[in-house]
Amino acid sequence: MLSGKRILLGVTGSIAAYKAAVLVRLLVKAGADVKVIMTPSAKEFITPLTLSTLSKNPVESDFVKDQSGVWSNHVELGLWADVLMIAPASANTVAKMANGFCDNLLSAVYLSARCPVFFAPAMDLDMLQHQSTQTNINRLVSFGNHLINPEYGELASGLTGTGRMAEPEEIVIQLKSFFSTNLRLKGKKALVTAGPTYEAIDPVRFIGNNSTGKMGFAIAEELARQGAEVNLISGPTHLSLSVPNVTITKITSADDMHREALKHFPASDIAVLSAAVADFKPLTKADQKIKKSTAGLTIELIQNPDIAADLGKMKREDQFIVGFALETENEQAHAEKKIKAKNFDLIVLNSLNDKGAGFGHDTNRITLIDKKLNATKFSLKNKKEVAIDIVNAISEHIHA
Repeated sequence: MLSGKRILLGVTGSIAAYKAAVLVRLLVKAGADVKVIMTPSAKEFITPLTLSTLSKNPVESDFVKDQSGVWSNHVELGLWADVLMIAPASANTVAKMANGFCDNLLSAVYLSARCPVFFAPAMDLDMLQHQSTQTNINRLVSFGNHLINPEYGELASGLTGTGRMAEPEEIVIQLKSFFSTNLRLKGKKALVTAGPTYEAIDPVRFIGNNSTGKMGFAIAEELARQGAEVNLISGPTHLSLSVPNVTITKITSADDMHREALKHFPASDIAVLSAAVADFKPLTKADQKIKKSTAGLTIELIQNPDIAADLGKMKREDQFIVGFALETENEQAHAEKKIKAKNFDLIVLNSLNDKGAGFGHDTNRITLIDKKLNATKFSLKNKKEVAIDIVNAISEHIHA
C-alpha cells in the first residue's frame, strides 16, 4: 500500500524525535518516497544528516537555504505529498496547527497542504491532559486531520502514563490502512500507451521521433498509485517501472501498438493515449540493409492505423479516453477539433512553442480540455507532477 507513495514527514522538538529515524527507515523499506521537514528545535534531538541519509532526500528546515537565497517552496512541498505526517507532534506544534500560527517551514507547509494530514502527539502526560492541549487536538480532528493516538508507558520525565508517541511500526500500519481504503481508482483498469514507434525501412534503419516515453510512464505510475490496474503499452524506450499493478508490454511499430491497444481496450475503464505514434510507415521494408548509392533513395510512405480514432469508435459510455495533442500553431483550436473527431473525454494539449515542454524534457506545460471544451492551464512542472494533474483530472471526471 505504501509503494510509490509520497510521504512528507514533519519532525518537531520532542525527545521522541529519535523515533523519526526508525519511521523513515520503515517507510522507505515499504517503498515510499520520503521527504523530511524539521523544526529548528527538532535539530536539538536528532541531526538532519541522519534523516537525510535514511530518506535519501535533503532535509528541509528553513525558508531560505544557507546563504544562496534559494527558498524552500512550502506550497510545492505540500502539493508534492500524498500525506503529511507530523511525528512527533509536540504540544507547541499542535497548538500552532490548531490556531493557524505560521512561524516556521513546517507550519507553513501544514497551512498550504492539500493532502491528508496525520499527527502523532508526543509529550508528558500532564501536558497532554491539559485542557488547552485537548482542545487543540480536538480542533485538529474537527478540521479533518487524522490523529494517531499517543500510547501508555514510561515517559522521559520518569512518570508513567499516556503521552508516548505511537511506535513507528504502528504509524506505518495506520498509513497502510488509510491508503488501502482511500485509493480513488481502486478497481479500475487502465490502458496507457507511451513512447515512440519505430517504422522499419530496412533491418537497421527506421522512421521514428524523439519521444522518450517519460510522460506515459509517469501517468502509468500515478494511475497505479491511485489504485488502478494498469496495462502499459510502450514503444522503444530505456525506461522501466517497478511498481505494483503495472504490466508493461513492449512493442516496436504502430501496427504492434494498434494490435495490443485493441486487445486490452475492451476490458479497460480508462485509456490514456500518450504515445507518439508515427503517422506514416514505409510501404515496403527491405529485407537487407539498403546500400548507399549516388542515385539517392525514394521511400514511399503509407498511413499507419489511427489508434486513437479506432478506440474512440469502440468506446462505450462507461469508458474514459484521454488523448494528447502536441501542436506548434493554433494549438487550442486543433486540440478542440481533435477531441471531437476522436471521441475523447479529455485531451492534454502541449505546445512545442513553450520552453521546457514537449519531447526530450523532464518538464512539461499542459492545458487540459474536456469534451465540453472547458480548458484548464497549468504552469511548467516536472513530468511526474504533470502526471498527478492529469490523473487527478481523470479521477474527478469519472467520479463526478
